[in-house]
Amino acid sequence: MAKFVYRMENILNIKYKLEEQAKQEYMTVRVRLNEEEGKLNALQNRKQEYFAQYRDLLKERLDVLQIETCKEAILLMDEYIATQEQVVARIEEELELAIAKMKEAIKERKIHEKLKEKQFEIFLQELNQEEMKEIDQLISYQYNHSSDQEE
Repeated sequence: MAKFVYRMENILNIKYKLEEQAKQEYMTVRVRLNEEEGKLNALQNRKQEYFAQYRDLLKERLDVLQIETCKEAILLMDEYIATQEQVVARIEEELELAIAKMKEAIKERKIHEKLKEKQFEIFLQELNQEEMKEIDQLISYQYNHSSDQEE
């Protein structure tokens, strides 16, 4: 029996590798985004703690130095949060690009898989036709050979 050989198998293998690389890149960016979002949440929580401390200081006896220190810490946290939000936004853009790249790699791989499937179907049809031809020849030979013996 003939063996099916897809002549663009090397291209399909490259598409698989490109898809895997795109998935790895996506996962790397996703992990970075999660880390940066975690940092942002930590900064926001820290700001809330400073704000709660600030309110408590205003309720207690007035210690201007502590109140100013706490107020400065809150303002500093606002700056850190704004910077971290920019980092998160930039990584989200990277993530969108990674998703688009991954989708494109998957699409290309699927196209080549479809081509391989169609070529395999054609191969099976040709193989079937060849087998039918051989069977017809065998039957013709047997018929002709048996009719020769009867005479």
